[in-house]
Amino acid sequence: MPVNTLFIDLDDTIYPPRDGIWEAIGVRIDSFIHLKLGHDPLEIPLLRERLFHQYGTTLRGLQTEFSINPFEYLDYVHNIPLKDLLTPNPGLKDVFAAIPQRKLIFTNSDRNHSRRVLEFFNILPFFERIIDVMDVAPYCKPNLNAFQSALQLAGVSDPSTCALIDDSPRNIQAAHQVGMYCVHVGPPDKTPPSADRWIANIESLPSALAEMSD
Repeated sequence: MPVNTLFIDLDDTIYPPRDGIWEAIGVRIDSFIHLKLGHDPLEIPLLRERLFHQYGTTLRGLQTEFSINPFEYLDYVHNIPLKDLLTPNPGLKDVFAAIPQRKLIFTNSDRNHSRRVLEFFNILPFFERIIDVMDVAPYCKPNLNAFQSALQLAGVSDPSTCALIDDSPRNIQAAHQVGMYCVHVGPPDKTPPSADRWIANIESLPSALAEMSD
């Protein structure tokens, strides 16, 4: 059955990791944990790593174990100077214009951050909607329930008609389990066996999808 719906990740997928967005967000996460919970800064990296691996995101771990307000957290950690960090990429408009399938952002970030990134690249109109981390709460990628919620929100009953385009091997593995077609974006040595295709960057997506339909 042909793929007609694309669930596209945002951070480190729409733009390359070298832009340093995640590092800037990470600094804000550490600051939030220190200010709100009073943790020793030296202990915070280990806490973040545990929460990320145990719950899928630091946010879900902080909600579960410390009852933090998710909206306050998301506003704080995404308050970064995007224009100083992101590299303009005028060609992205041509990339998404060349893709006929319906396109949705599916992200563990929040809607406001997603809109800011998409507006920076002038590609927001190409996406039917943003499915963010609060839309699939209490779950998040790579939890299988998050994927089921995203499919439901997109009005999709058959996962085999959908593809996930994502830089995270964990998310690719989960999407594969759900029954979605999987395109991994990033270094080939990080591509999991469950990926159906690998592309080095988002600019390669139109040709990869075209080859898939041949």
